Amino acid sequence: MKTILRYIAVAVLLMLVWAGVVFFGTVDGWFHQPIAQQNTTQSFLEAVDTEQKKQFVGNFALAVIDHGTVEKEKFYSAGKPVDRNTIFQVASLSKWVSAVGIMKLVEEGKLDLDAPVSKYLTRWKLPSSEFNNEEVTVRRLLSHTAGLTDGLGYSGFETGTPVQSIEQSLTKAADADKGISGEVRVGRKPGSEFKYSGGGYTLLQLLVEEVSGQSFAAYMKESIFTPLNMVHSSYEWNDSSDYQLAEFYNNDGSKATHHRYTSLAATSLYTSLADLELFFQAHLEGKSKEPVGRNVVKPETVEKMREPHGQSMGVDIWGLGTVLYATTDDNDFIIGHDGKSTPPINTAVRLNPETGDGIIILETGNPVLATNLASEWVFWKTGKVDTFLFPMLVNGMVQAIGIGWVTIVVATIALGIVGRLRTKHQ
Repeated sequence: MKTILRYIAVAVLLMLVWAGVVFFGTVDGWFHQPIAQQNTTQSFLEAVDTEQKKQFVGNFALAVIDHGTVEKEKFYSAGKPVDRNTIFQVASLSKWVSAVGIMKLVEEGKLDLDAPVSKYLTRWKLPSSEFNNEEVTVRRLLSHTAGLTDGLGYSGFETGTPVQSIEQSLTKAADADKGISGEVRVGRKPGSEFKYSGGGYTLLQLLVEEVSGQSFAAYMKESIFTPLNMVHSSYEWNDSSDYQLAEFYNNDGSKATHHRYTSLAATSLYTSLADLELFFQAHLEGKSKEPVGRNVVKPETVEKMREPHGQSMGVDIWGLGTVLYATTDDNDFIIGHDGKSTPPINTAVRLNPETGDGIIILETGNPVLATNLASEWVFWKTGKVDTFLFPMLVNGMVQAIGIGWVTIVVATIALGIVGRLRTKHQ
C-alpha cells in the first residue's frame, strides 16, 4: 500500500510541475511561433495576407508605425474600396479616445479624478445599492474598477429604431448584448476589483455633458479632434456626410446594417486610419519636437493614463482608459485598446511608447481578426504574449497539460506494474 501511495504522490507532483511549466511557458511564449518568419515589416505583411485569406473580411485598413512614423499602410475590401480616409465605426476602441477627452477636463480642474461622480451629476443618479455609491469616482470608471456590474456590451439600434436618451440607457439599456441586464448599478465594492463596464463609460459621457455644457460629440470635436487635426473623426454620423463610411458585413459575407448608439463614449467613435495615426503620434514626441500630447493634453497626463489600476490574475491590464498589453524593456507598457461589436466590427491599436513602434487595424465583417493580428504583432516585435493573445493560447495550453497528465498517469501505472512483477520474481 505504501508503494502505491508513493507512486500516486510522485505522479501528482509531476502533474503539478508539468502544469506549472506549461502555464508559465505559455505566458512567456515558449510554445508560440511568431506570425512572420523574418524580422521585417514586409515579412509581417505577407503573414497578414496569409491570415486574411483564411477567413472572410469585409473591409480592412492597417498601418504599421516605426519610431512614430507610418512605415506601411495596407487596405482590402470585399466591396467598395477603402483607403486611409475611409471612416470606420471602431466599437470599444472609442473608450481610449474618450478617456483623453475626460482627462483634459481633469487637467482643467473641471473634474477631480477621485471625487464622487455624484458631485457632478444632476440628470441621473446611480441607483441605491448595498455599497457606498460615493466611492464611484472618475478614476474608477475610467479603469473599470468602480464596482459596476452591467457588463455592457452594446448591440446598438438598427436604422429606423429610436435611440434611447443617455438617462434611459443608464437605467436599462435596450440595446444591451444578449444575456446582459443593461442596468448600470453598483454591484461590487468600488475599488475592490477590475470588472469591464461599458455602462461606466456611458456614465462618463453624461458626466462630460454635465461639466462642459456641451453635447459629448461637440466637446470631443472642439477639445480633441480639431486641435489634433483629426478631421475625419466624430462621435456622431450624418448620413449626408461627404466622407465614405466603410460598409458593414456579417461574418458570412452578407451585407449588414449600420447601427446607431446612445453609448457614444463607449462604442461609437467614427474615425479613419489617417486620424488614428495622428492620435497614435500624439502619444509620442514629434520629430520637430512637438511634445507628447501635442499641446492638447499634457505629457504627464498621457503618462498617467498608462499607470496600472486594473488587474486580472495579479497582472496589470488596465490604466485610465488604456489597455496595458505587455511590459516593455524599461517596465513601461505597450498600450492601446481594442474594439469588438455586432455586426462584426473589430479594431485594435498597439503602441510601444518606449520605441514609438505600433500597429493600427480597422476591419469589418470579422469578429476577431484585428485583435489576433495586433496581438501577433506584439509577439513578433517583442517576443511577449500580450493581454489578448494569452486567451487565444489557452486551448493549446490545456491540451498540452492534458496530454502531459495522461502520459504521467500511464507511465506511473506502467512503472507500478513493472515494479510489482519484479517483486514477484524476486
